[in-house]
Amino acid sequence: MAFNVSALADYTIQNVDILIHRSLFNAKTMQVIEAEGNVMTGVKSAETINQLATDAIFQVGGTCGFLSSGNTAFTQRTLTVGKIKVNESLCPEALEPKYTQLALKKGSYYDMIAFAQDYSELKADTMAEQLETAAWQGDTTSLNVNLNKFDGFIKIIDAGSGVTQSNVAAYTAGGPISAATGITISNAFAVVNGLILAMPATIQGKKDVRIFCGWDTFSKYIANLVNLNLFHYAPVGTEVSNEANGEIIIPGTQYKLTAVHGLDGTNRLFGMRVSNMWLGVDLLNDFENWQLFYAKEAQEVRFVAQFKEGVQVGFPNEITKFTLA
Repeated sequence: MAFNVSALADYTIQNVDILIHRSLFNAKTMQVIEAEGNVMTGVKSAETINQLATDAIFQVGGTCGFLSSGNTAFTQRTLTVGKIKVNESLCPEALEPKYTQLALKKGSYYDMIAFAQDYSELKADTMAEQLETAAWQGDTTSLNVNLNKFDGFIKIIDAGSGVTQSNVAAYTAGGPISAATGITISNAFAVVNGLILAMPATIQGKKDVRIFCGWDTFSKYIANLVNLNLFHYAPVGTEVSNEANGEIIIPGTQYKLTAVHGLDGTNRLFGMRVSNMWLGVDLLNDFENWQLFYAKEAQEVRFVAQFKEGVQVGFPNEITKFTLA
């Protein structure tokens, strides 16, 4: 006699203890601003960034008398936060028909989901990823619900007065670069250098000046350096968790080129001082203060997160931007 197993489906070992999820990027822009100390906490709706500017008019000395001259002005810019929440309900019983049943505890009463730690970490990382994108691409008129809770840096800077456009022949070699051409391995070096040349003299030489770009542009820039035999300039840091990852000192300068995922796919670059960037929250790291609990009346596990976030710049006229023509 022989075993007859033709009526059985082929069995595949299910690695119930291993869950592989896609790579997520963290909220790097927020980390850079936080490191500068430009985080406004306790913002429930909107709050002003109060600015003071003054000049100093030199007069001929060596004489008596007093002649008042000069001007000191108070100005404000308003930082408005978006009020955001994330709610999800999870029914543990939905895991019973599939291989995921192997992770369920014995019995028919489940007061917590399987893979709770994996789920919680992935959910928190996903929120950080979406906040990073919104920090740059946020637009309250957008149809994308993950982008329309507050205005991001792109919209704010584009609407700002006195922002310098670098994509002109005076600053960018071969410029203006058209949308049809785009940012390429052949022109990325010129694009970044153009932003530096276009910077207002008032911020030139400041130690906190950075050029922000997407990772796609950053990769093209590195490739352009290699093609120009400048390959000995390498990005600073190699660990993904290191804030310095995705940064390089631009050759011939003290400025950093900083790659942020919030600018991926935008073909946009911005040159500015980090001290000119502001982040508004109600509570620092509020989006990390989520809850995962069992709702007995509904017999389901619920994820709840609620937080506020918004961004602003202090002086638009100290910012350089690159936009394809």
